[in-house]
Amino acid sequence: MSTPAPSPKNPKKTVAIKPVTVPVGERAVPLQVKVTAPAEGRDLPVIVFSHGNAWSMDGYEPLVDRWAAAGFVVVQPTHLDSRRNAIGFDDPRFGTVWRVRIADLHGVLDHLDAVLAEAGDLIDRADRTRVALVGHSWGAQTVGALLGARVFDAQGVAGEDFSHGGAKAGVLIAATGTGDSLTPFAVEHLPFMRPDYSTMTTPALVIAGDKDQSRMSTRGPDWFLDAFDLSPAPKRLLVVPGGEHTLGGIAGEAVSETTDPDTDRVALVADAVTAYLLDALELDPGTWSRFRADTEAVEKASFRHKD
Repeated sequence: MSTPAPSPKNPKKTVAIKPVTVPVGERAVPLQVKVTAPAEGRDLPVIVFSHGNAWSMDGYEPLVDRWAAAGFVVVQPTHLDSRRNAIGFDDPRFGTVWRVRIADLHGVLDHLDAVLAEAGDLIDRADRTRVALVGHSWGAQTVGALLGARVFDAQGVAGEDFSHGGAKAGVLIAATGTGDSLTPFAVEHLPFMRPDYSTMTTPALVIAGDKDQSRMSTRGPDWFLDAFDLSPAPKRLLVVPGGEHTLGGIAGEAVSETTDPDTDRVALVADAVTAYLLDALELDPGTWSRFRADTEAVEKASFRHKD
């Protein structure tokens, strides 16, 4: 598999700073983030990335390093469900972790200046008017909430609005589908996995694998298309051929969750995000169209859009 890349021909040298503590209110443990950025350059756009279940700010380097090399500042919070916090399904605090995740992203966006200032000279080099949210799996549902999606309760009533105007665009990778097909395990432990995408109005790219069979849903890989199918325009969709839930290993090289190891597939996902955000944040209009044309010619991936 060969992947066209919109990244610079000469990738930027990068630096990573951690941990940076975000000055939010009460939390079971302090909210800390890792910041990865080009070592040089100015007017750098910002990605705030929400990890999947059990991960942390130290995961997803195959994506984060590629984004930083392409010119983005990437901020990665460690959510409460991280393995390092030992808050599992049976912990009484787990039922509210989804809300804390959303609050984490609000906290990062609300205190972005403080985060960048603590991370060296990025307060002067980052463009805080061009901020995007990206998430994988549970992180994608978390991001969706800040883009305008809500959560249905058991009676089918949409909950509160968690949207945040600080994000100009978003990317949902392997995002949870609707809650009408949840498995008994998911109903018991993950009742918040009932997104209402009808109010997710912020521009976004949805990425899904055509071989992603979730253990949380009785539906097939089409479950992961709901974030695109059920949300209002403008939206873009990329379906990755052969991709399972970690899409080749986006969380890390040779990690145990990866069932479809493929470094080229990882690069495809990373570069799709780069191309989409360069376009959506008005840094290089037309990048997404060029990426789509090149990828369809080489990869034969599936694309859809609604404007």
